[in-house]
Amino acid sequence: MTKTILKIDGMMCGMCEAHVNDAVRRGFDVKKVRSSHKSGNCEIISSAPLDKEKLYVAVEETGYRVLGVTEEPYTSGFSRLFSHQ
Repeated sequence: MTKTILKIDGMMCGMCEAHVNDAVRRGFDVKKVRSSHKSGNCEIISSAPLDKEKLYVAVEETGYRVLGVTEEPYTSGFSRLFSHQ
């Protein structure tokens, strides 16, 4: 699993968050996507790494500007509970 975090400029409200989330869901096979206009972030959980160039295009086509993309391995909270035994 992969966690991708987008830093996005231009989100001002919950509707902006929904536009970004919808663009990500339409363009990619994701498990979860959550955006926050307050933090300016969009967090995406997916089975495999996502194409960063396509992410830029998908989000910027909605009128928002992607300032950066980071990626890290993701383990669900349930899995993390048992990984330390």
